[in-house]
Amino acid sequence: MVQNFPNGFPSVGVIGAGQLARMMMVSANDLGINLVALAQNENDSAALIGPYLLGDYKELEDIKNFAKKFDLLTFEHELTPIPTLKSLEKSGVHFYPHPDSFKYSQDKIEMRNLMQKLSLPNPKYEIFDFQLPSNLPYPLIAKLPTGGYDGRGVWKIDQESELLALKSKTNAKLLLEELIDFEYEASVMVARSPHNQVATWPPTKTIQKEGICVMTITPIPNISSELSQDLQLAAIEIAKAIDLVGVMAVELFVKGNTFYINELALRPHNSGHWSIEGSVTSQFEQHLRAILDLPLGDTSLTAPHTVMGNILGAEKTDLYRPYLHLMARNPKMKFHQYGKEVKPGRKVGHVTLTGDNLMQMILEVEHAVDYMNGKIDE
Repeated sequence: MVQNFPNGFPSVGVIGAGQLARMMMVSANDLGINLVALAQNENDSAALIGPYLLGDYKELEDIKNFAKKFDLLTFEHELTPIPTLKSLEKSGVHFYPHPDSFKYSQDKIEMRNLMQKLSLPNPKYEIFDFQLPSNLPYPLIAKLPTGGYDGRGVWKIDQESELLALKSKTNAKLLLEELIDFEYEASVMVARSPHNQVATWPPTKTIQKEGICVMTITPIPNISSELSQDLQLAAIEIAKAIDLVGVMAVELFVKGNTFYINELALRPHNSGHWSIEGSVTSQFEQHLRAILDLPLGDTSLTAPHTVMGNILGAEKTDLYRPYLHLMARNPKMKFHQYGKEVKPGRKVGHVTLTGDNLMQMILEVEHAVDYMNGKIDE
C-alpha cells in the first residue's frame, strides 16, 4: 500500500525489496520520506515491514508504471539491465544512480578499464575471448564480467587446461586478473550528491570466508593515517569520475601500504552496515540525503571501534530464542534481522558491537554469530 505523506516531503521508489531496502526504510521513516519498494513477491525482506508494489525489476513497463507514483527512483541492487535503465532515462523518469554510473559496477571490464584510465592501483588484467592470455602467469583469477557476487562467478585458475575447461563451460568472455598476494580485504564507503558534495567513512576491514563477508572491523586496525587517507581519496576520485549520486562501496585488496581496486558496488553495501550504530550518519540515511540532494551527514565514528558480524543461515532456524542468551550476555550488542527464510550460507541478519576493547568485541561478535546459527549452544 502506498501512503500519502505531508506536503513537501518527497516520495521515493526503490527498485528491489531485499534487506538493503528494508534498512533504507528505517532511515526514510526517521526523515519523514515516503519510501516504497518494488518487490518481486510479498515475502521479500522489505515488503514484510513497509509499503511495496509488486513488479519485475528487469521489465521496463513494470518500472515505468512504478515510477509514475514517485518523485524519484533509486536502487538497492545492480541487477536492472543497462539497456532498460537507458530506456527508462529516455522516458523522462528521474532516478539515481545514472545508467552511465551503473555500468562500472555491472561490468567488471568497464571498471578495470576506468581504473587504468584514472591511474589508480589496478591488478594486471586481460580479456579472454578468443586468444589465451599472454602476459598473466598462473595461478590467476578468472571472472565473469557481469552477474557475479559473493564469490559467484569468480574462479582461481592454476593452469591453462582449467582455463580452457572454464571457457568451454561458461561459453562467455572472461576477465582474467593477476592473483594478488594481499594481506587483507577492505572497503571504503563514499557518498556523493548531484551538486558534488562528497563524504567518506573510515576504511573498513572485511573478513571473507568462501567469498562471503562474515565480519567487518572499522576502522581498519593499525592502519596508517596516510593509507587511510589514500583509500578515501581514491574512493572520492572514482565517485567523481563516474558521476556517482548516492552511496558506493569501493572494495580493495591491501598489502602493506599498497592497495588495489577490486570491485565497485553502487548502493548501500554489506561492508557499510556497521555505520548504523558506528557512525553519526548511517550509509542508508546518507544514500537518501545524497539522491535527494540534501546536505550530507557527519560520518564521524560514535566509538573507537565497531565490529559487525553477518549471520549466515545454517540448520538452526529459530533466530529469536537466541536473544535470551545473547542480550543477557552483552546488553550493548545490536541485532538486525532481515525476515528472510533461513537457508545455508544465506545472509539472514547481522549483529553489531561498538566499544574500545577491539579483541574482546571480535570474540563477542564471533560468539553471537555462532550461537545464532547453531554452531555453538552455550
